[in-house]
Amino acid sequence: MSGIVAYPTFREALLVWLKIGLLSFGGPAGQIALMHRVLVEEKRWVSEPRFLHALNYCMLLPGPEAMQLATYIGWLLHGVRGGLVAGTLFVLPGFCVILVLSTLYALYQSTALFAALFFGLKAAVLAVVIEAVIRVGKRALKGPVHVALAVTAFLAIFAFGAPFPLIVLGAGLIGYFGSRFWPDLFAGGGHGAAKIVDGPFLDLPARPVDLGWRRALGVVAVWGALWIAPVLLLGSLAGWQSVYVPIAGFFSKMAVVTFGGAYAVLAYVAQQAVETYQWLKPGEMLDGLGLAETTPGPLILVLTFVGFLAAFRLPGPLDPLAAGVIGATLTTWVTFIPCFLWIFLGAPYVERIAGNRALSAALSAITAAVVGVILNLSVWFALHVLFASVGRLKAGPLDLPWPVWSSFDVWAAALSAVAMLAMFRFRLGMLPTLGLSSALGLAIKSLA
Repeated sequence: MSGIVAYPTFREALLVWLKIGLLSFGGPAGQIALMHRVLVEEKRWVSEPRFLHALNYCMLLPGPEAMQLATYIGWLLHGVRGGLVAGTLFVLPGFCVILVLSTLYALYQSTALFAALFFGLKAAVLAVVIEAVIRVGKRALKGPVHVALAVTAFLAIFAFGAPFPLIVLGAGLIGYFGSRFWPDLFAGGGHGAAKIVDGPFLDLPARPVDLGWRRALGVVAVWGALWIAPVLLLGSLAGWQSVYVPIAGFFSKMAVVTFGGAYAVLAYVAQQAVETYQWLKPGEMLDGLGLAETTPGPLILVLTFVGFLAAFRLPGPLDPLAAGVIGATLTTWVTFIPCFLWIFLGAPYVERIAGNRALSAALSAITAAVVGVILNLSVWFALHVLFASVGRLKAGPLDLPWPVWSSFDVWAAALSAVAMLAMFRFRLGMLPTLGLSSALGLAIKSLA
């Protein structure tokens, strides 16, 4: 192909980022494929090596890599304002949708219609999580060491209740130092896109940025202040004993340990939200994940659902719906503001970071451990979907008493089997599978 690729105006890029934000269904794999098709194949604003270079850097970071990739490429095209627009528009449509769905859920979850719809939706979510175990496992388990890390992570969290941040830290340290002593065993892998595209592409120049410590401190100061400002404001207005302070603290912690995507951290979030903070009931995390699967944007927006219900149920002097909106907005803010910090702080050093074999090996080890964590999540979901009287989050199958085993739900098992057939055998896709399962759940409950 010949010709010259015109440099996009800011307005043209804004419309493209809005399109990507509205169409970004299907989790990180589908979102990255969408950006590759639009930015590399159609618009040709970014070359294949530049796209993969940015993606490999984003894979090293905590948080949703697809949103960070959009922010990074937006920064390449139009500087800080381009990164802000790209990252914000990637999240904003999904946030608006999940906020509406969370409101409807809080108001009407006890109705028969909602109960029937979510009965089918939970069965489909189980199939989606199992599919995620297989997909991530194929990419992450490159050899015996990575398999051993996945098994160890599963046993650590399933049998001993090890906290997710400790598993991430331990796996990263094993990969980092293991690569120095046994580099062949701990080699980090790259991350490829589905299709190699030849030029021409827009010739993006290296963006001149001061690499000194003053710039780095300035970036940390600005984004650190933005990170903490709403917490200080809400604490002073609503009181330091209000629900907003633990919401901000907990989800800020999640923002710095969410390596491997939303699936990896959901079991830990569910455990803390139900057992420690008592914001949710045991089955409601499944409902939230089902809602998040149907919206555009990062799957980690399920945390917005959790923040909404937490504030809705502990509103203080506010109206519950107003408190829920504030809780959801605060959760989203402290979850995604750090993503901008990582990109604007680290992007100028990306060449140095991307070429570091030890960091690549640490990421590879973390991703392998995440397979075990997601497997634990699938077991946790299976227990809550298939056994009606499961009430404990950390109970393993061998610990469950006989009355729990006697509550096995045949219809839920059948719906889960249908969802798995739809996804694995007929390749129906995530959204059609969710819709089919919800419709079947509604039919089953209406006939019961």
